[in-house]
Amino acid sequence: MQWAMAAGVLRRAAARTRTMASDTPLANAMRLRNQLQSVYKLDPLRNEEEVNVKIKDLNEHIVCILCAGYFVDATTITECLHTFCKSCIVKYLQTSKHCPMCNIKIHETQPLLNLKLDRVMQEIVYKLVPGLQNDEERRIREFYQSRGLDRVVQAEESTAAEQTSLQSLPFDLSKAHYYCYDELVRLCLERHGSRQGAEGKEPPVPVLKQKFVRCSVRTTVSQLRQVLSKKLGVCPPSQVFVHFEEESLLDDTTLKEVWLTYWYQKPAPLLLYYSISEGPVS
Repeated sequence: MQWAMAAGVLRRAAARTRTMASDTPLANAMRLRNQLQSVYKLDPLRNEEEVNVKIKDLNEHIVCILCAGYFVDATTITECLHTFCKSCIVKYLQTSKHCPMCNIKIHETQPLLNLKLDRVMQEIVYKLVPGLQNDEERRIREFYQSRGLDRVVQAEESTAAEQTSLQSLPFDLSKAHYYCYDELVRLCLERHGSRQGAEGKEPPVPVLKQKFVRCSVRTTVSQLRQVLSKKLGVCPPSQVFVHFEEESLLDDTTLKEVWLTYWYQKPAPLLLYYSISEGPVS
C-alpha cells in the first residue's frame, strides 16, 4: 500500500515537472528539432548538414521569367531587387521603364542606370545547375570563333598549362604596356552636352584636352567614369556619365562588350560621349 502511494506521488510530481518544463528554452529547442526532422529529414543536434533538395523546387528563384531559362549574367533591378538575365532585361527595357514582375517604375528616363550585376546569384545558379557554366563557356567560344574574333581571357580563366607556356616564352618588356600586355581599344571621347541641374540651370561641361584614349578592353564603364571625373575636375555630388549616342552605358559593361555591341566592323576609334549631371540623379 505504501509503495502504491509513493508511486502515485512520483507520477504526479513528474507530470508537474513536465508541465513546468514545457515553456523552457530546452522545450522550444526540442520542438524546433522535431520540426526540422519532419521537414528536412535531419537532426541539427547531430551536426547533419546535407539536405537533398530538388532543382524544380528552386526554379522559381533561379529562372528568368523573360526567357524561361536559368539566369545567365544575372542582373538585379535596384529598385525592387528582382533578377533577370542581363540580355533579357536590357532588351526588355528598350520598350518599357517598368519591372516585368512588379511593374514598379525603374527610372523616369534611364532605367538601365538602376541595373546591377548580381555575381552572388550567378555563382549560386552555376553551383545548383550541373553543366550550365560549361555550356555557357562553349557558346561564348563558338560565338567568337564564328566571327573570327580573339577572346580576351582573364588571368583566372587561363589554365595552368597555358600560364606555364606563356612564362617560358621570351618577353620583351620594353615593348610591353606599362600596366598590362593585352588587347587595347581606341576611344574618342566627345562632349555630349549637359543635364538639367538642381535649380534648372545647365552646368558648364568642360572639354577634355586629350579626347583620344587607348586603354585595355577589360576596362569597365565605371572605371572610365572615374578617370573622366578626375580629368574634368568633377567632384560629388556632380557625376560624369558615359553614352553611346543617346544611350547611357551600364557601369559593369566592359569596353570590349561596348565595341562588339555598337562598333563591330567599324573603323577605330570607338566614339563615346560624356556628360555631367549637377547633383544626384533621381
